[in-house]
Amino acid sequence: MSHLLELHDLEVKFALRTGDIIAIDGVDLTLDKGETLGLVGESGAGKSVTGFSIINLISKPGYISKGKIIFDGEVISSFSDEKMREIRGNKISMIFQDPMMTLNPVFTIGTQMIETLLAHKNISKSEATKIALEKLQKVQIPSPETRLDQYPHELSGGMRQRIIIAIALLTDPQIIIADEPTTALDVTIQAEIMDLLQELCETDHMSLILITHDLAVVSQVTEEIAVMYAGKIIESGATNEVISNPRHPYTKGLINSIPGSIKPGEKLQQIPGMMPTLSKIPPGCAFNPRCLEKIGICETNIPEPKKTDVGTMASCHLI
Repeated sequence: MSHLLELHDLEVKFALRTGDIIAIDGVDLTLDKGETLGLVGESGAGKSVTGFSIINLISKPGYISKGKIIFDGEVISSFSDEKMREIRGNKISMIFQDPMMTLNPVFTIGTQMIETLLAHKNISKSEATKIALEKLQKVQIPSPETRLDQYPHELSGGMRQRIIIAIALLTDPQIIIADEPTTALDVTIQAEIMDLLQELCETDHMSLILITHDLAVVSQVTEEIAVMYAGKIIESGATNEVISNPRHPYTKGLINSIPGSIKPGEKLQQIPGMMPTLSKIPPGCAFNPRCLEKIGICETNIPEPKKTDVGTMASCHLI
């Protein structure tokens, strides 16, 4: 059975004066219709670059240097900018991190939603207004008619994020890529936004790629998970299996550093050190300088992905 989205051996490089550096290194991913996938890791792991590369939004000096991105049976990684516009925002939509930066402060919500629709669909302005109102209702925004005449600064952070989701839904996309969609929101609103995204996937059979550093959110929302480190996927599989039976030391470290994972009075664990910069990826396993379980081979040989005893995949010499 063919998948809705496939990434095969994806490599993304950034061309610098000192030479090209690899930001995404041999990433393989699949996504089926209606499936929810979590892309997890610390800042600098390559999550957002992976998301941007799917819709060919990597700005120069970045470029896809190897591999294929296949959407609905077509190799879209070789599409021209013009052809890609038929996919981007139409069949694959993206929700960006900061709603205040995404929305244009000088235009009303209605103008921004209607212009988006007119750019993608051959419809009248009145039809576009009707669709905009429907989508605002879908994301549970009260008094949607009033919101169309308001400017972004007149709305709360949670309301703006709902507007962003409504804009992403305007063209009834098959996939939504949500890049840290709750970063700037408080905990209660975060939960509401995640519940909303999950509900939309279930009712509209949309696929979701959730990019986040928050394993707790991923464990509640997604069916599949891919843990990234230094541009590679180092563990992947069914979310419940990866969370309950982590095999890679990095995944274990991420889970142990969640505040809810410890008993009262216990010291919160943390992963020592920091994510390496792209220009200074260590030899062998990129995680080895921070790994508490490493052995000699970890410092010299890059581990290959292996199937674990619980059916997940992990790239570690200890498996």
